[in-house]
Amino acid sequence: EVQLVESGGGLVQAGGSLRLSCVASGFNFEDYAIGWFRQAPGKEREGISCYSNIDGTRYYADSVKGRFTTSTDNAKNTVYLQMNDLKPEDTAVYSCAAGVLPYCALYRSWYDYWGQGTQVTASS
Repeated sequence: EVQLVESGGGLVQAGGSLRLSCVASGFNFEDYAIGWFRQAPGKEREGISCYSNIDGTRYYADSVKGRFTTSTDNAKNTVYLQMNDLKPEDTAVYSCAAGVLPYCALYRSWYDYWGQGTQVTASS
């Protein structure tokens, strides 16, 4: 059974940091790209980062570039999203997704598997 499980969300003051984890199981982790997406109330789901296990490339949306970084621990089938200098507009449910991509991108339709998400709230 394919599973993606996120953790690490919570409540933080603006300017603070959180690290999210995405643990994958049920598929060959090293053949997939892992994307992070977020959805705020009343807004569309937004892609914010992609990490390709195939070639190690990373891609970030402009909204988080310079503040968020991804890393991976292949031995644990885990991708991390380190979020620094959080802003109130970063408040959303954050989900990870996995897909076999020709290159790192944030097209939702390219991702096959999705986690349930974890809530991140940055208070002003």
